Amino acid sequence: MQSPEITSSNIRRAIKRTGKNLGQFWRRFSRNKLATISLIFILIVALIAIFADLFYSYDFVTANSLENAFLKPGETGIVYFQEQEIEHRFLLGSDNYGRDILGRILHGARVSMIIGFVAVLFALTLGGTLGAIAGYKGGWIDTLIMRITDILLSIPMIMLSIAIVAAMGNSFFNLLVAISITLAPRYIRIVRASIITIKDQEFVEAAKCIGASDMRIVFRHILINITAPIIVQSTLNVGTAILWTSFLSFLGLGIMPPKPEWGNMLSEAREFIQYAPHTLFAPGIAILLTVLAYNLMGDGLRDALDPKLKR
Repeated sequence: MQSPEITSSNIRRAIKRTGKNLGQFWRRFSRNKLATISLIFILIVALIAIFADLFYSYDFVTANSLENAFLKPGETGIVYFQEQEIEHRFLLGSDNYGRDILGRILHGARVSMIIGFVAVLFALTLGGTLGAIAGYKGGWIDTLIMRITDILLSIPMIMLSIAIVAAMGNSFFNLLVAISITLAPRYIRIVRASIITIKDQEFVEAAKCIGASDMRIVFRHILINITAPIIVQSTLNVGTAILWTSFLSFLGLGIMPPKPEWGNMLSEAREFIQYAPHTLFAPGIAILLTVLAYNLMGDGLRDALDPKLKR
C-alpha cells in the first residue's frame, strides 16, 4: 500500500527538481543580455514567418508591377492586384520588378526558418544515430563511420553543399538534403565523443545488468545525458543552415525567383546596387541579424547549460 505513496512522492520531487533546474537555467541564460535579446529577435522572426500572410499575401509579393520598379523606401505606387487598383505604400521600397521588398523579406523569413529547422532536424537524426552507433559499439563500425566522417569534414562544407545540389538538381528538397548531409558530420563527432565519455559509467552498467537492450540503453539512458551539447550545436547550426541557404540561392542553386528568399533577393539586387542600394541592404541586413542572433543565442545556451565553459 505504500508503493503508490512513494511513487507519487517521487513524481512530485522530480517535478519540483525539474522546475528548479529550469529556473536555474533561465537565470543563467537571462544574465547574458545579448543572448536574451537574440532569443526575442528569433521569436519575432519565427512569428513573422508563421503569420507573414496576415501582412502580405504570397500572390502580392510574387506579382510583377513594372511601373513601380525601384521605388524608394516610403514611396507610394498604384498596384493592380486581383483585378483591383490599389494605392500601396512601399515601406522598404520596391525591387526591379516592382515587388514590395518588405513583403518579400517577411515571406523570405518563412523559407529560411523552415529550411533552417528542417535541415538541422534531418542532420541531427542522421548524424546523431550514426554517432551513437559509432560511440557505443566501437570496433570496425566506429572506424568505418569516423573515416567517412573525416572525409566529409576534409571538404569545405559550403563546397560540399554546392556539389550535392549540382549533382542532384535544383529543388527545395535537394537543398534540404545537401545542407543536412553537410551538417550531419558535426553531430556524428559530438554524439560519439559524448557517448564514449559516459558509456562506461555505473548507470549504464546497471542498465546492462538488468537486461536492457542496446537501443534502450542508448536512447533511454545515454542520449538524455548529452542533450546540452546537442542543443547548443543545433542552435548554431540553424544559423549556419540559413546562411548556406541564402548563399546557394545567391549562386542560383537554391530557392529560385519569384519565390521570395533572402539569398535570391540579394542575387537580383546586386546588378542595381549603384542606383537602387535599398534593394540590396534589406535582405542583407535580414540575413546578418538572423544568423548573428542564432550565434549569440547559441553562446548563451552554452554558458547556461554548462557554466564551466564560460570564460
